[in-house]
Amino acid sequence: MIAKNLIYDGTFDGFLSAVFYVFEHKLKQVCIQNEFTMQQGLFSDNETIVTEEAKANRVWKGVKSKLSSKGSYQLYYAFLSEQIGVEDILLDYMRYAFEKKSNADKDYSHPSVLKIAQLAKSVGREKHRMEAFVRFKLTKDDIYFASIEPDFNVLPLIEKHFKRRYADQKWVIYDIKRAYGLFYDLDHVEIINMDFPAGFDFTKTESEFFATQEFEFQKLWQDYFKATNIESRKNMKLHIRHVPKRYWKYLSEKQPN
Repeated sequence: MIAKNLIYDGTFDGFLSAVFYVFEHKLKQVCIQNEFTMQQGLFSDNETIVTEEAKANRVWKGVKSKLSSKGSYQLYYAFLSEQIGVEDILLDYMRYAFEKKSNADKDYSHPSVLKIAQLAKSVGREKHRMEAFVRFKLTKDDIYFASIEPDFNVLPLIEKHFKRRYADQKWVIYDIKRAYGLFYDLDHVEIINMDFPAGFDFTKTESEFFATQEFEFQKLWQDYFKATNIESRKNMKLHIRHVPKRYWKYLSEKQPN
C-alpha cells in the first residue's frame, strides 16, 4: 500500500488540520511533514493540507478532553521541538489518547508517550533558559532589541513572560535561526519579520543602530558582574552547566570591554 504523505504549512493549526484529515479519511499508512523540511519518499502519494482553523480547533478540543492539562502542554511543547519526524510521533500519541479511556499521557510504557514527554522536557528547559538569558539593547528608535538563537522554537512560549515583565517598554525579541520575532508596542504582541543590513552582526552593539546610553548600561552591567564574581569561588564547570557557552555571544556580561 502506498503511504499518504500529508504536507502542511509548519504551523500548529496546520498540523492539527492534517490530523483532522487523517481521521476524516481513516488513513492508516500516513506521514505528516512540514513543507519546509519535507523529504520526498519514493513510494508516497503527496497531499497538500490547507490550514483550517475550525478543523484545527475541533482536533485540539478533542485531544484536550482526553489528556490532562500537563499532557496537552507536553504535546504542544513537543511540536515546537521541530524534531524531524515529530509529527508522526505526535499523531501516534494522539491516536493512542483517543483509543484509551483516560490517563494516556501518563502511560510511559507507550513509546510515543515517553518520547513526547522527553521532548517537552527539553523544550521547557530551553524556554526557561531564554527567559533568563535574553539581554535587551536600546536602539536609537527607543525600542529594546534582543536576539536569540534557541535550539527549539520557544518564542511562542516566552511571549507572556516578557509582556508581563516588560509591560512599560517597547521591545523586540528576534529569533535569528528562524528569521522571525515578537514585537511589543505597549499594547499587544505581534509576530514580525525583519530585514537586516548585509553583514549585520547580532553579537555586536554598533553605534549606528544602538543608543549612546546603551553602551553606558552595558559597561555598568559588566562592572556589576565582575564586582559580584568572587574569584576564589569560581566553578567554571558548574557555571557552564547553568549557562551553556552557546548563549555567551548574546550576553553583554560575556563581551570584552
